[in-house]
Order: sequence, then structure tokens, then C-alpha cells
Amino acid sequence: MGRRGPSGAGWGPAAGEAEGRVRPRRRCRCGCVAEAAAASRRAMAYDERLARFRQAHLNPFDKASEPPPQERPDGGDPDPGQRLEPSPGDPESALDLGLAEDHFSRPVGLILASDVQQLRQAIEECKRVILALPEHSERQKDAVVRLIHLRLKLQELKDPGEDEPNIRVVLEHRFYKEKSKSVKQMCDKCSTIIWGLIQTWYTCTGCYYRCHSKCLPLVSKPCVRAKVSHQAEYQLSICPESGLDSQDYRCAECRAPVSLRGVPSEARQCDYTGLYYCSSCHWNDLAVVPARAIHNWDFEPRKVSRCSMRYLALMVSRPVLKLREINPLLFNYVEELVEIRKLRQDILLMKPYFITCKEAMEARLLLQLQDRQHFVENDEMYSLQDLIDIEAGRLSCSLTEIHTLFAKHIKLDCERCQAKGFVCELCKEGDVLFPFDSHTSVCTDCSAVFHRDCYYDNSTTCPKCARLSLRKQSLFQDSSMEAEP
Repeated sequence: MGRRGPSGAGWGPAAGEAEGRVRPRRRCRCGCVAEAAAASRRAMAYDERLARFRQAHLNPFDKASEPPPQERPDGGDPDPGQRLEPSPGDPESALDLGLAEDHFSRPVGLILASDVQQLRQAIEECKRVILALPEHSERQKDAVVRLIHLRLKLQELKDPGEDEPNIRVVLEHRFYKEKSKSVKQMCDKCSTIIWGLIQTWYTCTGCYYRCHSKCLPLVSKPCVRAKVSHQAEYQLSICPESGLDSQDYRCAECRAPVSLRGVPSEARQCDYTGLYYCSSCHWNDLAVVPARAIHNWDFEPRKVSRCSMRYLALMVSRPVLKLREINPLLFNYVEELVEIRKLRQDILLMKPYFITCKEAMEARLLLQLQDRQHFVENDEMYSLQDLIDIEAGRLSCSLTEIHTLFAKHIKLDCERCQAKGFVCELCKEGDVLFPFDSHTSVCTDCSAVFHRDCYYDNSTTCPKCARLSLRKQSLFQDSSMEAEP
């Protein structure tokens, strides 16, 4: 028997016999690795061909043509590899409301048709659906959005020379390929740095969602611009929290597990929606919350999620807040609001002068308020940006300058506008009056203008209203006398 080494193996003839038995296995190992690598490449090539085949034969408008899942012969559950499409009436899909993210199911707005002929057939079918649906209905609006996506997809396929198209449409996002080489951007999907020098990245022109080119197929949150276009309104409850248990201890957007202890991911609350998000969907961005501004006149920025931040950024200039209905007591405590309301009422009284004045139309005086078009339409609606500027004192100064410019044109610069002034018919003294003067009062029936003291001291009726009533009576009597034989 030969000697044994430190590891217990012999050094004599027995060791040589054992070594001879092991060597064929070492030689076979290289061959097995090569065979495994070849089998892996064949499997990947087969998967790619199968994916292209399925993608080319899928019609996004023919969901009924998909075969039902085949049951197993032993009566068990269907194959988990087969994907089941949710039915339109499925309560699971109805309760999702765009907050969940399922990486294993096809989103509703994703268009998988890759053949030009199929896309053209889908476009024609979508046109027929739009004409058949009732006008101005939600279903017709959704069909129009789908038609736009199909046409953009067709435009992408018509240019096969580019490896990365300039326009990509995913779930109502209109992604444009960026040419900037900046490295200061972060991907909204994977929360990593976008290296512009070596990576291709896209930005949505609607909500400014940024992501890598490789992350585009993983985007599952619809564009916020679509929500702003269809339903432009704020959440007016202050941080309506319902608890992590109502979210099943998952992120409200990507459905990743979260907890307040930070295991496996930290739960961060959005002060606008009251929901909890993971660190990938909540970057601790700060924004002014509309509910706190309206109810508490509090403009301190709060931490909100990425989705809420994009929504608030798109809604900040939209006049959707009717303060008289939401919080009418706010005018009693905020003096700046009363001043702004008076200036807006005066501007509305000046508007008829500018519409009928040729010089004012040529000078385009009303374009002074092009950033706040609602100021020349009504005096009730406010945007969140209006409230922010009122609190900062910027809006009062700028609106006072515009009011002074408008009054100067009507009362001093333009003779046509001066000729449209009024004379107080109660005292018949003083200068020419205008309805936007601070010391005047306007009759609600005939819009005649009087001195405020004369109007409230005189208990009789308005002279102009009395003349109009007498004229109507005389015209009625003349018509009745002519009708008699």
C-alpha cells in the first residue's frame, strides 16, 4: 500500500489508479460546458424567433381572437407561463386605477403590432369605431388617443434605417430621443444616473418623464398629461391617509413591498395623495400642496411622490380653483385676495372698450394678460400659481401696473374710448365717469354709471331705466292703436 498524503490520498500505485479513474471526468468537463453553451444559444435564438412570431401576429384590437389557456391533462392549474388577459369587467383591473405595476402583463395602451399592413388595418378599424361611438363621450376620446398612437407607431416603422427612433409612444407617453450629453439626469424608472455620453435616453414631451432606452419597455405608468386633459382637478383633502394596510404594504405605484421600518424598502408618504411609495417612486421632491394653500393659506413645500410632482407641475397654471365655493371665508382673512378680485372686476369692465377700439386692437393691449388668460374671462377662477404669486406679493404689483396702463388708454390716450364715458344724470356735474372708477356705482339693470354718493342718496329710480320703461310703453300703445280697425 502506498503512502497517504495530507489530504488522505495515496502517493503510491493506488493513488495512480485513482488518478487514472478521475482524469476522464476532467477531460469530459470541457465538452459538457461547450454543449451547455451551445444549447443555451439555441434556446435564446428560439425564444427570440418565438417572440417575433407572436409580436407579428398580434392585433391590439382583436383581443377575442386570442386562444384560451389550455388546461393541463391532469386537471391541475393552467401553465403559469401562459399569460391571461384581464377581462374588461374584471374588478381587479377596475380597482387598479393606474397605481399598480405588473411586469408580467401587457399594459392596455401598449401597441405590439409590428407589421405595417396590420397597423393600417388597425387604423381603419379605429376610425370606424370613432364614427360609431357617441360624440364627446369618454370612449370616443380614448379611441382618438388610440388612433394617434397607432399613427405614430406607423410613422416609426416607416423609417427602418434608424436603430433608435426619435419618437417612441408608450402608454400615452410621447418619448423623444434626447441629444444632450448631460450626466445630471436621473432615470424615473430605475432611479439611476443617465450617462448621456454612452447611453440613449428619452423624455416625454407631455409630463417630462425621463428614462433610459432600455427602460422604455418597462414603463407601466400612463402619462400624467392625459389625466390633466381629461380630468383637471385637485385633491382638496389635506393628506388623506388611509394606512399601509389598505395598500397591502406595497408601493402605491410599482407595488414593491414597503414598510415603515425600511425593510425591504422604506415607505415614504406623499403629502398630496396621502399614499405610501417606495424610494424609487418617491424621491422626497418638494411641492406646494393645493389643499393646504386653500384651507390653511399654507404655502410651505411638502414632500410628494414623483407622479404627484409631475401632476402638480402640469396643473399649477390651470384655473380650476373656485375659491368662493371651496373656501368663501378666505376673502375675510386675506386682504390681498380682495384687492386682486377688485382689479379683476375692473379689467372685465375695461374689456368691452378694447374690443371695440381699433387702436387697442392694433396695440394688442389684452395680450398683457396672455399668461393669465382667465383674468379677461371671469373673476372667480384661480390657479395655484395665482395663489402662490398673491402670497409672495408679485401678482398685486404686476396686475396694478396693467390696470393703470388700461385705464390710461381709455381715459387719456384714446378719444374713441373717452366718448364712451358717462355723465351722472342725478347731479349732472363733474367729469366723465367710467364704470371702473373707484368713486362710481353702476346700475345693475341698464349699466348706467353715477357718482356713488348720488346713487345711494337718491331714493328714486334710475333716470335711464325710467326713460327706457316710458319708451317701451309708448311703443306698445302705438302698436295697439295701429292694430285697431
